[in-house]
Amino acid sequence: MYEGELSPGQELQTLVKASVTKVQLLRYAGASGDDNLIHTDVETAKSVGLDGVIAHGMLSMGFLGQFLTDLAGPDGVKRLSVRFAGMVHLGDVISCKGVVRAVERQEGDRTRATLAIWAENQQGERVTTGEAEIWLAVRQR
Repeated sequence: MYEGELSPGQELQTLVKASVTKVQLLRYAGASGDDNLIHTDVETAKSVGLDGVIAHGMLSMGFLGQFLTDLAGPDGVKRLSVRFAGMVHLGDVISCKGVVRAVERQEGDRTRATLAIWAENQQGERVTTGEAEIWLAVRQR
Protein backbone atom coordinates (compact mmCIF):
# COMPACT_ATOMS: atom_id res chain seq x y z
CA MET A 1 0.00 0.00 0.00
CA TYR A 2 1.08 3.55 -0.69
CA GLU A 3 2.61 5.49 2.15
CA GLY A 4 3.25 9.19 1.84
CA GLU A 5 1.59 12.19 0.28
CA LEU A 6 0.06 12.40 -3.19
CA SER A 7 -0.01 15.59 -5.21
CA PRO A 8 -1.60 16.51 -8.56
CA GLY A 9 0.69 15.67 -11.48
CA GLN A 10 2.58 13.03 -9.51
CA GLU A 11 3.36 9.84 -11.43
CA LEU A 12 2.57 6.58 -9.66
CA GLN A 13 5.05 3.74 -9.36
CA THR A 14 4.71 1.40 -12.36
CA LEU A 15 3.51 -2.18 -11.89
CA VAL A 16 5.01 -4.53 -14.49
CA LYS A 17 3.27 -7.84 -15.15
CA ALA A 18 5.17 -10.76 -16.66
CA SER A 19 4.37 -11.99 -20.15
CA VAL A 20 0.71 -12.80 -20.73
CA THR A 21 0.26 -16.58 -20.70
CA LYS A 22 -2.40 -18.88 -22.11
CA VAL A 23 -3.27 -19.92 -18.52
CA GLN A 24 -4.00 -16.30 -17.57
CA LEU A 25 -6.02 -15.79 -20.72
CA LEU A 26 -8.14 -18.87 -20.02
CA ARG A 27 -8.70 -17.75 -16.40
CA TYR A 28 -10.05 -14.37 -17.52
CA ALA A 29 -12.16 -15.95 -20.24
CA GLY A 30 -13.62 -18.32 -17.64
CA ALA A 31 -14.39 -15.39 -15.36
CA SER A 32 -16.57 -13.92 -18.11
CA GLY A 33 -18.89 -16.92 -17.85
CA ASP A 34 -18.93 -17.15 -21.65
CA ASP A 35 -17.24 -20.10 -23.36
CA ASN A 36 -17.39 -18.54 -26.83
CA LEU A 37 -14.10 -19.15 -28.66
CA ILE A 38 -13.75 -15.44 -29.46
CA HIS A 39 -12.47 -15.14 -25.87
CA THR A 40 -9.58 -17.58 -26.26
CA ASP A 41 -8.95 -18.47 -29.90
CA VAL A 42 -7.23 -15.83 -32.03
CA GLU A 43 -8.35 -17.30 -35.37
CA THR A 44 -11.99 -17.45 -34.25
CA ALA A 45 -11.79 -13.85 -33.04
CA LYS A 46 -10.27 -12.71 -36.34
CA SER A 47 -13.02 -14.52 -38.27
CA VAL A 48 -15.57 -12.13 -36.74
CA GLY A 49 -13.41 -9.02 -37.27
CA LEU A 50 -11.63 -8.70 -33.90
CA ASP A 51 -7.90 -7.88 -33.71
CA GLY A 52 -7.51 -10.32 -30.85
CA VAL A 53 -9.52 -12.23 -28.32
CA ILE A 54 -11.88 -10.47 -25.93
CA ALA A 55 -10.33 -12.00 -22.80
CA HIS A 56 -7.18 -9.99 -23.49
CA GLY A 57 -9.09 -6.81 -22.69
CA MET A 58 -10.41 -8.33 -19.48
CA LEU A 59 -6.85 -9.32 -18.60
CA SER A 60 -5.51 -5.77 -18.92
CA MET A 61 -8.47 -4.45 -16.92
CA GLY A 62 -7.74 -7.04 -14.21
CA PHE A 63 -4.11 -5.93 -14.09
CA LEU A 64 -5.23 -2.31 -13.59
CA GLY A 65 -7.48 -3.48 -10.75
CA GLN A 66 -4.49 -5.13 -9.10
CA PHE A 67 -2.43 -1.94 -9.64
CA LEU A 68 -5.07 0.09 -7.77
CA THR A 69 -5.50 -2.49 -5.02
CA ASP A 70 -1.73 -2.54 -4.47
CA LEU A 71 -1.87 1.25 -4.12
CA ALA A 72 -5.02 1.76 -2.04
CA GLY A 73 -5.73 -1.60 -0.42
CA PRO A 74 -8.79 -3.80 -1.01
CA ASP A 75 -11.25 -1.30 0.51
CA GLY A 76 -9.65 1.83 -0.95
CA VAL A 77 -10.78 1.59 -4.58
CA LYS A 78 -14.10 3.43 -4.82
CA ARG A 79 -14.56 3.91 -8.56
CA LEU A 80 -12.90 2.49 -11.64
CA SER A 81 -13.93 3.20 -15.20
CA VAL A 82 -11.92 1.89 -18.13
CA ARG A 83 -12.05 1.54 -21.88
CA PHE A 84 -10.02 -0.72 -24.09
CA ALA A 85 -7.71 1.11 -26.47
CA GLY A 86 -5.93 -1.85 -28.10
CA MET A 87 -5.43 -5.58 -27.90
CA VAL A 88 -3.16 -7.46 -25.53
CA HIS A 89 -1.53 -10.49 -27.11
CA LEU A 90 0.03 -13.65 -25.75
CA GLY A 91 3.60 -12.91 -24.71
CA ASP A 92 2.97 -9.19 -24.13
CA VAL A 93 4.50 -7.62 -21.04
CA ILE A 94 1.98 -5.22 -19.51
CA SER A 95 2.92 -2.15 -17.49
CA CYS A 96 0.28 -0.42 -15.39
CA LYS A 97 0.91 3.28 -14.91
CA GLY A 98 -0.88 6.31 -13.57
CA VAL A 99 -0.76 9.96 -12.67
CA VAL A 100 -2.59 11.83 -9.92
CA ARG A 101 -5.21 14.24 -11.30
CA ALA A 102 -6.62 15.63 -8.05
CA VAL A 103 -6.23 15.19 -4.31
CA GLU A 104 -8.78 16.13 -1.66
CA ARG A 105 -7.78 15.90 1.98
CA GLN A 106 -10.55 14.76 4.29
CA GLU A 107 -11.09 15.14 8.00
CA GLY A 108 -9.34 12.45 9.97
CA ASP A 109 -6.93 10.06 8.34
CA ARG A 110 -8.31 9.72 4.79
CA THR A 111 -7.39 11.32 1.47
CA ARG A 112 -9.37 10.97 -1.75
CA ALA A 113 -7.41 10.94 -5.00
CA THR A 114 -8.56 10.90 -8.62
CA LEU A 115 -6.14 9.11 -10.93
CA ALA A 116 -5.65 8.75 -14.66
CA ILE A 117 -4.51 5.15 -15.18
CA TRP A 118 -3.52 2.98 -18.11
CA ALA A 119 -2.02 -0.34 -19.10
CA GLU A 120 0.48 -0.44 -21.94
CA ASN A 121 2.35 -3.17 -23.79
CA GLN A 122 6.11 -3.43 -24.26
CA GLN A 123 5.94 -1.14 -27.32
CA GLY A 124 4.45 1.63 -25.17
CA GLU A 125 1.01 1.33 -26.79
CA ARG A 126 -1.85 1.93 -24.38
CA VAL A 127 -4.14 -1.09 -24.36
CA THR A 128 -6.54 0.01 -21.62
CA THR A 129 -7.09 3.51 -20.27
CA GLY A 130 -9.24 4.81 -17.48
CA GLU A 131 -9.85 6.85 -14.40
CA ALA A 132 -10.12 5.79 -10.78
CA GLU A 133 -11.07 7.30 -7.47
CA ILE A 134 -9.32 5.89 -4.43
CA TRP A 135 -9.22 6.53 -0.69
CA LEU A 136 -5.89 6.37 1.10
CA ALA A 137 -5.17 6.28 4.79
CA VAL A 138 -2.79 9.07 5.77
CA ARG A 139 -0.33 8.53 8.58
CA GLN A 140 -0.68 10.97 11.43
CA ARG A 141 2.52 12.82 12.29
